[in-house]
Amino acid sequence: MTRLSRKFYQRDATTLARALLGQVLVRVLDDGTRLAGRIIETEAYLGVEDKAAHSYGGRHTPRNAAMWGPAGHAYVYFIYGMHYCMNVVARRPGAPEAVLLRGLEPLEGLEFMRARRAGRIPAVRLEPRDLCSGPARLAQALAIDRALDHADLVTGEALFIERGRRVPPDRIVATPRIGVGYAEEWAQQPLRFVLAGA
Repeated sequence: MTRLSRKFYQRDATTLARALLGQVLVRVLDDGTRLAGRIIETEAYLGVEDKAAHSYGGRHTPRNAAMWGPAGHAYVYFIYGMHYCMNVVARRPGAPEAVLLRGLEPLEGLEFMRARRAGRIPAVRLEPRDLCSGPARLAQALAIDRALDHADLVTGEALFIERGRRVPPDRIVATPRIGVGYAEEWAQQPLRFVLAGA
């Protein structure tokens, strides 16, 4: 399959969040194992003006440095002392916008994903919908951690996005983002996008 080009990512985060729906996230492990899933849920974070964004107010730290760099790179962060989350950097250097990947429809490597996600629920009882629903589960299932922060999604070998299906606008549902109640008026902005029926 064809990878998304750099130009694909060089747009505002809201537009990119919609465009990423239907595309295929691919993780290639050191032993060559390929894991993949269709992107079905995203959230846009709009940079220095967005009170929910890690770059709000111009914050520029080692943790969020990837957001400030070129479009088409991964921004992976650690949250609550236990979970990783993956974002796709949008726009251009100096415009720190990104799209959080919130959910995938697993396509390849489901047994590996089940093994990674197994815990209180045994691997054999995990349904495909249980593997990558939510940003932390997605990262866990695909073995995405801070080692992949700054990964180039256009030229990299371990993490990239391939062109999938184009999603018609009428299949995209926009809602407020999840878990950003602290962001005042930004908490209710319809910046979460879901593939209807996925």
